[in-house]
Amino acid sequence: MRRKIIAGAATLLAAVGTFTFVVTRAEAATQTLQSLAAAGGRYFGSATDNPELTDTAYTAILGGGEFGQTTPGNAMKWDTIEPTQGTFNYTKGDAVVTFAQAHNLKVRGHTLVWHNQLPGWVSALPAAQLQAALENHITQEATHYKGKVFAWDVVNEPFNDDGTFRTSPFYNAMGSDYIADAFRTARAADPDAKLYINDYNTDGQGAKADAMYNLVKSLKAAGVPIDGVGFQAHLAIQYGFPTNMQANLQRFADLGVDVAITELDVRMVLPRDSAKDATQATYYNNVVKACVAVTRCVGITIWDYTDKYSWVPSTFSGQGAALPWDENLVKKPTAYDAIVTGLGGTVQSPSASVTSAGPSPSKSASSSPPAAGACTATYKIVGSWPGGFQGEVSVTGKAGWTVRWTFANGQTISQLWGGTLSQSGSAVTVTPASWNNTPPATFGFLASWNGTNALPTVACS
Repeated sequence: MRRKIIAGAATLLAAVGTFTFVVTRAEAATQTLQSLAAAGGRYFGSATDNPELTDTAYTAILGGGEFGQTTPGNAMKWDTIEPTQGTFNYTKGDAVVTFAQAHNLKVRGHTLVWHNQLPGWVSALPAAQLQAALENHITQEATHYKGKVFAWDVVNEPFNDDGTFRTSPFYNAMGSDYIADAFRTARAADPDAKLYINDYNTDGQGAKADAMYNLVKSLKAAGVPIDGVGFQAHLAIQYGFPTNMQANLQRFADLGVDVAITELDVRMVLPRDSAKDATQATYYNNVVKACVAVTRCVGITIWDYTDKYSWVPSTFSGQGAALPWDENLVKKPTAYDAIVTGLGGTVQSPSASVTSAGPSPSKSASSSPPAAGACTATYKIVGSWPGGFQGEVSVTGKAGWTVRWTFANGQTISQLWGGTLSQSGSAVTVTPASWNNTPPATFGFLASWNGTNALPTVACS
Protein backbone atom coordinates (compact mmCIF):
# COMPACT_ATOMS: atom_id res chain seq x y z
CA MET A 1 0.00 0.00 0.00
CA ARG A 2 1.88 3.02 1.16
CA ARG A 3 4.18 5.06 2.27
CA LYS A 4 7.15 7.37 2.54
CA ILE A 5 6.81 10.41 4.70
CA ILE A 6 8.38 13.84 4.69
CA ALA A 7 10.85 15.11 7.28
CA GLY A 8 10.91 17.32 10.46
CA ALA A 9 11.03 17.05 14.24
CA ALA A 10 8.67 17.04 17.21
CA THR A 11 8.48 18.26 20.74
CA LEU A 12 7.38 15.86 23.41
CA LEU A 13 4.09 15.62 25.20
CA ALA A 14 3.27 14.95 28.82
CA ALA A 15 1.97 11.45 29.35
CA VAL A 16 -0.24 10.52 32.25
CA GLY A 17 -1.00 6.87 32.59
CA THR A 18 -1.07 4.58 35.54
CA PHE A 19 -1.75 6.59 38.69
CA THR A 20 -4.82 6.16 40.85
CA PHE A 21 -7.65 8.44 39.77
CA VAL A 22 -11.18 8.73 41.07
CA VAL A 23 -13.45 8.54 38.04
CA THR A 24 -17.17 8.84 38.58
CA ARG A 25 -19.53 6.57 36.69
CA ALA A 26 -20.96 9.58 34.85
CA GLU A 27 -17.52 10.80 33.78
CA ALA A 28 -16.50 7.36 32.61
CA ALA A 29 -19.70 7.16 30.58
CA THR A 30 -19.47 10.59 28.96
CA GLN A 31 -15.81 11.26 28.21
CA THR A 32 -14.98 9.15 25.21
CA LEU A 33 -13.11 10.12 22.10
CA GLN A 34 -16.44 10.36 20.31
CA SER A 35 -18.10 12.47 23.01
CA LEU A 36 -15.17 14.87 23.05
CA ALA A 37 -15.19 15.15 19.27
CA ALA A 38 -18.96 15.55 19.19
CA ALA A 39 -18.73 18.45 21.61
CA GLY A 40 -16.90 20.27 18.85
CA GLY A 41 -19.28 19.14 16.12
CA ARG A 42 -17.03 16.37 14.82
CA TYR A 43 -16.87 12.59 14.82
CA PHE A 44 -14.07 10.31 15.99
CA GLY A 45 -13.92 6.92 14.35
CA SER A 46 -11.97 3.75 13.72
CA ALA A 47 -11.59 1.66 10.60
CA THR A 48 -12.48 -2.01 10.83
CA ASP A 49 -12.57 -5.10 8.65
CA ASN A 50 -14.58 -8.30 8.47
CA PRO A 51 -12.14 -10.68 10.22
CA GLU A 52 -12.10 -8.38 13.24
CA LEU A 53 -15.87 -8.59 13.65
CA THR A 54 -15.57 -12.16 14.98
CA ASP A 55 -13.35 -10.94 17.86
CA THR A 56 -15.81 -10.17 20.64
CA ALA A 57 -13.28 -8.40 22.86
CA TYR A 58 -12.39 -6.18 19.91
CA THR A 59 -15.98 -5.42 18.93
CA ALA A 60 -16.88 -4.60 22.54
CA ILE A 61 -14.51 -1.63 22.30
CA LEU A 62 -15.29 -0.70 18.70
CA GLY A 63 -19.01 -0.56 19.41
CA GLY A 64 -18.85 0.43 23.05
CA GLY A 65 -19.14 4.21 22.71
CA GLU A 66 -15.52 5.20 22.25
CA PHE A 67 -16.12 5.76 18.53
CA GLY A 68 -18.91 7.33 16.52
CA GLN A 69 -17.88 6.29 13.03
CA THR A 70 -16.25 3.43 11.17
CA THR A 71 -14.69 2.87 7.75
CA PRO A 72 -14.54 -0.62 6.22
CA GLY A 73 -10.90 -1.21 5.39
CA ASN A 74 -11.46 -3.59 2.48
CA ALA A 75 -15.11 -4.67 2.38
CA MET A 76 -16.26 -2.00 -0.09
CA LYS A 77 -13.30 -2.01 -2.49
CA TRP A 78 -13.76 -2.98 -6.12
CA ASP A 79 -12.21 -6.47 -5.95
CA THR A 80 -14.56 -7.39 -3.11
CA ILE A 81 -17.74 -5.80 -4.45
CA GLU A 82 -17.45 -6.65 -8.18
CA PRO A 83 -14.94 -9.51 -8.54
CA THR A 84 -16.26 -10.38 -11.99
CA GLN A 85 -17.80 -7.86 -14.35
CA GLY A 86 -21.46 -7.28 -13.64
CA THR A 87 -21.55 -9.60 -10.61
CA PHE A 88 -21.84 -7.71 -7.32
CA ASN A 89 -21.28 -9.18 -3.87
CA TYR A 90 -22.16 -6.91 -0.95
CA THR A 91 -21.90 -9.53 1.80
CA LYS A 92 -18.78 -8.19 3.50
CA GLY A 93 -19.75 -4.56 3.17
CA ASP A 94 -23.22 -5.30 4.50
CA ALA A 95 -21.71 -7.03 7.55
CA VAL A 96 -19.81 -3.87 8.47
CA VAL A 97 -22.88 -1.72 7.92
CA THR A 98 -25.04 -4.04 10.03
CA PHE A 99 -22.55 -3.89 12.90
CA ALA A 100 -22.32 -0.13 12.59
CA GLN A 101 -26.08 0.35 12.63
CA ALA A 102 -26.40 -1.85 15.71
CA HIS A 103 -23.83 0.25 17.55
CA ASN A 104 -24.74 3.77 16.39
CA LEU A 105 -21.66 4.17 14.19
CA LYS A 106 -21.77 6.29 11.05
CA VAL A 107 -20.17 4.60 8.03
CA ARG A 108 -17.69 6.17 5.61
CA GLY A 109 -17.71 4.33 2.30
CA HIS A 110 -14.23 3.36 1.10
CA THR A 111 -13.61 3.38 -1.83
CA LEU A 112 -15.36 3.60 -5.22
CA VAL A 113 -12.37 4.21 -7.53
CA TRP A 114 -8.79 3.25 -6.72
CA HIS A 115 -5.86 2.07 -8.80
CA ASN A 116 -5.21 -0.75 -6.31
CA GLN A 117 -7.21 -3.86 -5.34
CA LEU A 118 -8.83 -4.01 -8.74
CA PRO A 119 -9.97 -7.36 -10.14
CA GLY A 120 -8.05 -8.43 -13.21
CA TRP A 121 -10.97 -7.93 -15.56
CA VAL A 122 -10.84 -4.15 -15.10
CA SER A 123 -7.29 -3.83 -16.39
CA ALA A 124 -8.08 -6.24 -19.22
CA LEU A 125 -10.92 -4.13 -20.61
CA PRO A 126 -10.34 -2.16 -23.81
CA ALA A 127 -9.94 1.55 -23.07
CA ALA A 128 -13.19 2.31 -24.89
CA GLN A 129 -15.11 0.23 -22.31
CA LEU A 130 -13.50 1.61 -19.15
CA GLN A 131 -15.77 4.60 -18.69
CA ALA A 132 -18.94 2.54 -18.88
CA ALA A 133 -17.50 -0.02 -16.43
CA LEU A 134 -16.45 2.72 -14.01
CA GLU A 135 -19.84 4.41 -14.13
CA ASN A 136 -21.72 1.15 -13.70
CA HIS A 137 -19.60 0.10 -10.73
CA ILE A 138 -20.08 3.42 -8.97
CA THR A 139 -23.80 3.52 -9.73
CA GLN A 140 -24.45 0.00 -8.49
CA GLU A 141 -22.41 0.27 -5.29
CA ALA A 142 -23.45 3.79 -4.32
CA THR A 143 -27.09 2.91 -4.96
CA HIS A 144 -26.84 -0.23 -2.84
CA TYR A 145 -25.47 1.74 0.12
CA LYS A 146 -27.63 4.82 -0.38
CA GLY A 147 -28.79 6.03 3.01
CA LYS A 148 -26.35 3.70 4.79
CA VAL A 149 -23.13 5.66 4.34
CA PHE A 150 -22.78 9.36 5.08
CA ALA A 151 -19.72 9.88 2.88
CA TRP A 152 -17.78 8.19 0.10
CA ASP A 153 -14.11 8.22 -0.80
CA VAL A 154 -15.08 8.49 -4.44
CA VAL A 155 -11.53 8.66 -5.81
CA ASN A 156 -8.61 7.36 -3.77
CA GLU A 157 -4.93 8.22 -4.26
CA PRO A 158 -4.96 9.86 -7.70
CA PHE A 159 -1.46 11.37 -7.39
CA ASN A 160 2.16 10.27 -7.30
CA ASP A 161 4.32 11.82 -4.59
CA ASP A 162 5.73 14.38 -7.04
CA GLY A 163 2.26 15.69 -7.82
CA THR A 164 1.83 14.02 -11.21
CA PHE A 165 -1.26 11.95 -11.88
CA ARG A 166 -0.90 8.29 -11.01
CA THR A 167 -1.14 5.83 -13.87
CA SER A 168 -4.19 3.57 -13.61
CA PRO A 169 -6.55 1.87 -16.03
CA PHE A 170 -8.93 4.81 -15.60
CA TYR A 171 -6.29 7.48 -16.17
CA ASN A 172 -4.91 5.59 -19.15
CA ALA A 173 -8.35 5.42 -20.73
CA MET A 174 -9.82 8.81 -19.79
CA GLY A 175 -6.99 11.00 -18.58
CA SER A 176 -7.74 13.03 -15.46
CA ASP A 177 -11.36 13.41 -16.63
CA TYR A 178 -12.11 10.09 -14.92
CA ILE A 179 -12.11 11.96 -11.61
CA ALA A 180 -14.86 14.44 -12.50
CA ASP A 181 -16.85 11.65 -14.15
CA ALA A 182 -16.61 9.53 -10.99
CA PHE A 183 -17.92 12.35 -8.80
CA ARG A 184 -20.80 13.18 -11.11
CA THR A 185 -21.77 9.51 -11.28
CA ALA A 186 -21.64 9.12 -7.50
CA ARG A 187 -23.79 12.22 -6.98
CA ALA A 188 -26.40 10.88 -9.37
CA ALA A 189 -26.51 7.57 -7.51
CA ASP A 190 -26.63 9.07 -4.01
CA PRO A 191 -27.45 12.79 -3.85
CA ASP A 192 -27.18 12.90 -0.05
CA ALA A 193 -23.77 11.34 0.59
CA LYS A 194 -20.75 13.62 1.02
CA LEU A 195 -18.28 12.96 -1.78
CA TYR A 196 -14.54 13.00 -1.02
CA ILE A 197 -11.23 12.69 -2.77
CA ASN A 198 -8.67 10.95 -0.54
CA ASP A 199 -4.88 10.61 -0.59
CA TYR A 200 -1.73 10.23 1.51
CA ASN A 201 1.30 12.51 1.79
CA THR A 202 -0.98 15.49 1.32
CA ASP A 203 -1.28 16.13 5.06
CA GLY A 204 1.41 18.82 5.03
CA GLN A 205 2.31 21.36 2.42
CA GLY A 206 4.39 20.15 -0.52
CA ALA A 207 4.23 19.20 -4.19
CA LYS A 208 1.61 16.49 -3.77
CA ALA A 209 -0.61 18.65 -1.57
CA ASP A 210 -0.28 21.49 -4.08
CA ALA A 211 -1.37 19.18 -6.88
CA MET A 212 -4.39 18.07 -4.86
CA TYR A 213 -5.24 21.68 -4.00
CA ASN A 214 -5.12 22.71 -7.66
CA LEU A 215 -7.24 19.73 -8.66
CA VAL A 216 -9.92 20.44 -6.06
CA LYS A 217 -9.93 24.11 -7.03
CA SER A 218 -10.42 23.22 -10.69
CA LEU A 219 -13.14 20.67 -9.89
CA LYS A 220 -15.02 23.26 -7.87
CA ALA A 221 -14.66 25.82 -10.64
CA ALA A 222 -16.07 23.30 -13.14
CA GLY A 223 -19.10 22.60 -10.97
CA VAL A 224 -18.05 19.04 -10.13
CA PRO A 225 -19.93 17.87 -7.00
CA ILE A 226 -17.01 17.41 -4.62
CA ASP A 227 -17.79 17.95 -0.95
CA GLY A 228 -14.59 17.07 0.86
CA VAL A 229 -10.92 16.17 0.89
CA GLY A 230 -9.61 13.27 2.96
CA PHE A 231 -6.09 13.34 4.41
CA GLN A 232 -4.95 9.84 5.26
CA ALA A 233 -2.24 10.83 7.77
CA HIS A 234 -0.30 7.57 7.83
CA LEU A 235 2.62 9.06 9.78
CA ALA A 236 5.90 7.73 11.18
CA ILE A 237 7.95 9.15 14.04
CA GLN A 238 11.26 8.48 12.28
CA TYR A 239 10.21 11.03 9.69
CA GLY A 240 9.12 14.56 10.39
CA PHE A 241 5.69 15.80 11.21
CA PRO A 242 3.91 17.12 8.10
CA THR A 243 4.76 20.73 7.29
CA ASN A 244 2.17 23.31 8.35
CA MET A 245 -0.63 20.76 8.66
CA GLN A 246 -3.19 23.16 10.12
CA ALA A 247 -2.53 25.80 7.46
CA ASN A 248 -2.70 23.11 4.79
CA LEU A 249 -6.08 21.85 6.01
CA GLN A 250 -7.33 25.41 6.21
CA ARG A 251 -6.43 26.30 2.62
CA PHE A 252 -8.48 23.35 1.38
CA ALA A 253 -11.37 24.34 3.62
CA ASP A 254 -11.16 27.83 2.17
CA LEU A 255 -12.02 26.33 -1.22
CA GLY A 256 -15.46 25.56 0.21
CA VAL A 257 -15.02 21.86 0.98
CA ASP A 258 -14.97 19.86 4.19
CA VAL A 259 -11.73 18.21 5.25
CA ALA A 260 -11.26 15.06 7.31
CA ILE A 261 -8.42 13.00 8.76
CA THR A 262 -9.36 9.65 7.27
CA GLU A 263 -6.73 6.96 8.05
CA LEU A 264 -4.63 8.17 10.96
CA ASP A 265 -1.88 6.04 12.48
CA VAL A 266 1.64 6.84 13.70
CA ARG A 267 4.12 4.01 13.29
CA MET A 268 7.62 3.58 14.72
CA VAL A 269 10.65 1.36 14.24
CA LEU A 270 10.29 -1.45 16.76
CA PRO A 271 10.80 -2.11 19.59
CA ARG A 272 8.71 0.46 21.43
CA ASP A 273 10.23 2.48 24.21
CA SER A 274 9.09 5.42 26.32
CA ALA A 275 10.80 8.01 24.14
CA LYS A 276 9.19 6.66 20.96
CA ASP A 277 5.82 6.53 22.70
CA ALA A 278 6.17 10.16 23.73
CA THR A 279 7.05 11.28 20.20
CA GLN A 280 4.15 9.27 18.83
CA ALA A 281 1.88 10.97 21.34
CA THR A 282 3.06 14.36 20.15
CA TYR A 283 2.20 13.45 16.57
CA TYR A 284 -1.28 12.28 17.55
CA ASN A 285 -1.84 15.44 19.57
CA ASN A 286 -0.63 17.66 16.73
CA VAL A 287 -2.91 16.01 14.17
CA VAL A 288 -5.96 16.27 16.42
CA LYS A 289 -5.27 19.88 17.32
CA ALA A 290 -4.78 20.76 13.65
CA CYS A 291 -8.20 19.33 12.85
CA VAL A 292 -9.88 20.97 15.82
CA ALA A 293 -8.45 24.35 14.80
CA VAL A 294 -10.10 24.15 11.36
CA THR A 295 -13.85 24.67 11.49
CA ARG A 296 -14.52 22.56 8.42
CA CYS A 297 -12.45 19.61 9.64
CA VAL A 298 -15.41 17.36 10.31
CA GLY A 299 -13.82 14.28 11.82
CA ILE A 300 -10.89 12.00 12.53
CA THR A 301 -10.63 8.28 11.80
CA ILE A 302 -7.80 6.10 13.07
CA TRP A 303 -6.89 3.21 10.78
CA ASP A 304 -8.24 0.58 13.14
CA TYR A 305 -7.75 1.33 16.80
CA THR A 306 -5.48 -1.53 17.89
CA ASP A 307 -2.06 -2.83 16.92
CA LYS A 308 -3.62 -6.30 16.88
CA TYR A 309 -5.15 -5.52 13.49
CA SER A 310 -2.82 -2.86 12.12
CA TRP A 311 -1.78 -3.01 8.47
CA VAL A 312 1.65 -1.57 9.29
CA PRO A 313 3.79 -4.62 10.27
CA SER A 314 2.93 -6.54 7.11
CA THR A 315 3.73 -3.52 4.94
CA PHE A 316 6.73 -1.93 6.67
CA SER A 317 9.21 -4.53 7.90
CA GLY A 318 10.34 -3.92 11.47
CA GLN A 319 7.77 -1.21 12.10
CA GLY A 320 4.52 -1.12 14.02
CA ALA A 321 2.97 -0.06 17.36
CA ALA A 322 1.10 2.56 15.35
CA LEU A 323 -2.23 2.78 17.16
CA PRO A 324 -3.61 4.07 20.48
CA TRP A 325 -4.48 0.56 21.72
CA ASP A 326 -1.82 -2.15 21.86
CA GLU A 327 -2.06 -5.70 20.51
CA ASN A 328 -3.77 -6.79 23.74
CA LEU A 329 -6.53 -4.20 23.28
CA VAL A 330 -5.10 -2.08 26.12
CA LYS A 331 -4.99 1.69 25.78
CA LYS A 332 -1.53 3.21 25.51
CA PRO A 333 -1.61 6.05 28.02
CA THR A 334 0.62 8.32 25.97
CA ALA A 335 -1.14 8.06 22.61
CA TYR A 336 -4.67 7.87 23.98
CA ASP A 337 -4.22 10.78 26.37
CA ALA A 338 -2.64 12.83 23.57
CA ILE A 339 -5.82 12.42 21.54
CA VAL A 340 -7.99 13.24 24.56
CA THR A 341 -6.14 16.48 25.28
CA GLY A 342 -6.08 17.38 21.59
CA LEU A 343 -9.87 17.11 21.58
CA GLY A 344 -10.07 19.38 24.63
CA GLY A 345 -10.69 16.66 27.20
CA THR A 346 -9.10 15.99 30.56
CA VAL A 347 -6.86 13.01 31.15
CA GLN A 348 -8.44 10.19 33.11
CA SER A 349 -7.27 6.75 34.07
CA PRO A 350 -8.43 4.11 31.59
CA SER A 351 -10.25 2.48 34.50
CA ALA A 352 -11.66 3.67 37.80
CA SER A 353 -8.93 2.00 39.84
CA VAL A 354 -5.46 1.70 38.35
CA THR A 355 -2.39 2.03 40.52
CA SER A 356 1.29 2.56 39.97
CA ALA A 357 4.40 1.82 41.94
CA GLY A 358 5.57 5.32 41.00
CA PRO A 359 4.83 8.45 43.00
CA SER A 360 1.72 10.52 42.50
CA PRO A 361 2.00 13.33 39.95
CA SER A 362 1.25 15.76 42.77
CA LYS A 363 4.40 14.76 44.66
CA SER A 364 7.56 16.73 44.13
CA ALA A 365 10.95 17.33 45.66
CA SER A 366 12.55 20.75 46.10
CA SER A 367 15.99 22.01 46.93
CA SER A 368 16.42 24.02 50.12
CA PRO A 369 15.12 27.62 50.11
CA PRO A 370 17.79 29.76 48.46
CA ALA A 371 19.99 32.29 50.08
CA ALA A 372 20.19 35.72 48.45
CA GLY A 373 21.48 35.37 44.90
CA ALA A 374 21.08 31.58 44.93
CA CYS A 375 18.44 29.42 43.26
CA THR A 376 15.93 26.69 44.04
CA ALA A 377 14.71 23.81 41.91
CA THR A 378 11.51 21.79 42.22
CA TYR A 379 11.44 18.31 40.68
CA LYS A 380 8.14 16.58 39.98
CA ILE A 381 6.81 13.62 38.03
CA VAL A 382 4.03 14.71 35.71
CA GLY A 383 3.29 11.34 34.09
CA SER A 384 4.21 7.70 34.45
CA TRP A 385 3.59 4.50 32.52
CA PRO A 386 5.06 0.99 32.65
CA GLY A 387 8.81 1.38 32.20
CA GLY A 388 8.86 5.13 31.71
CA PHE A 389 7.94 8.50 33.13
CA GLN A 390 8.05 12.21 32.38
CA GLY A 391 9.65 14.61 34.82
CA GLU A 392 9.69 18.36 35.07
CA VAL A 393 11.99 20.70 37.00
CA SER A 394 11.17 24.34 37.76
CA VAL A 395 14.00 26.72 38.60
CA THR A 396 13.77 30.10 40.35
CA GLY A 397 16.20 32.64 41.74
CA LYS A 398 19.33 32.70 39.57
CA ALA A 399 20.34 33.13 35.95
CA GLY A 400 22.90 30.70 34.61
CA TRP A 401 21.61 27.97 36.91
CA THR A 402 22.87 24.40 37.24
CA VAL A 403 20.63 21.67 38.64
CA ARG A 404 21.98 18.38 39.98
CA TRP A 405 20.50 15.25 41.51
CA THR A 406 21.26 11.55 41.91
CA PHE A 407 18.70 8.88 41.07
CA ALA A 408 18.33 6.21 43.74
CA ASN A 409 16.76 3.47 41.61
CA GLY A 410 18.73 3.31 38.35
CA GLN A 411 16.50 5.66 36.37
CA THR A 412 17.98 6.78 33.04
CA ILE A 413 17.02 9.91 31.10
CA SER A 414 16.48 9.29 27.40
CA GLN A 415 15.45 12.77 26.23
CA LEU A 416 15.54 16.24 27.77
CA TRP A 417 14.29 19.61 26.54
CA GLY A 418 14.92 23.12 27.85
CA GLY A 419 18.48 22.36 28.90
CA THR A 420 21.69 20.43 28.31
CA LEU A 421 21.96 17.05 30.00
CA SER A 422 24.93 15.22 31.45
CA GLN A 423 24.23 11.88 33.14
CA SER A 424 26.97 9.67 34.53
CA GLY A 425 25.53 6.59 36.14
CA SER A 426 22.87 7.85 38.51
CA ALA A 427 24.28 11.39 38.73
CA VAL A 428 22.45 13.99 36.64
CA THR A 429 23.52 17.54 35.80
CA VAL A 430 21.41 19.95 33.74
CA THR A 431 22.42 23.42 32.53
CA PRO A 432 20.05 25.78 30.70
CA ALA A 433 19.41 26.06 27.00
CA SER A 434 20.32 29.54 25.79
CA TRP A 435 16.71 30.63 25.63
CA ASN A 436 15.95 29.17 29.08
CA ASN A 437 18.77 30.79 31.05
CA THR A 438 16.84 33.27 33.20
CA PRO A 439 14.40 32.05 35.88
CA PRO A 440 11.64 31.32 36.23
CA ALA A 441 12.70 28.46 33.98
CA THR A 442 11.40 24.95 33.42
CA PHE A 443 12.91 21.93 31.73
CA GLY A 444 11.44 18.51 31.17
CA PHE A 445 12.63 15.02 30.38
CA LEU A 446 11.67 11.43 29.63
CA ALA A 447 13.27 8.63 31.60
CA SER A 448 13.01 4.92 32.28
CA TRP A 449 12.25 3.31 35.62
CA ASN A 450 11.65 -0.19 36.88
CA GLY A 451 9.93 -1.14 40.11
CA THR A 452 10.62 1.99 42.15
CA ASN A 453 10.79 5.61 41.12
CA ALA A 454 11.79 7.52 44.26
CA LEU A 455 11.99 11.31 44.17
CA PRO A 456 15.62 12.48 44.28
CA THR A 457 17.06 15.33 46.33
CA VAL A 458 17.81 18.18 43.95
CA ALA A 459 20.42 20.91 44.27
CA CYS A 460 20.57 24.19 42.37
CA SER A 461 23.55 26.46 42.05
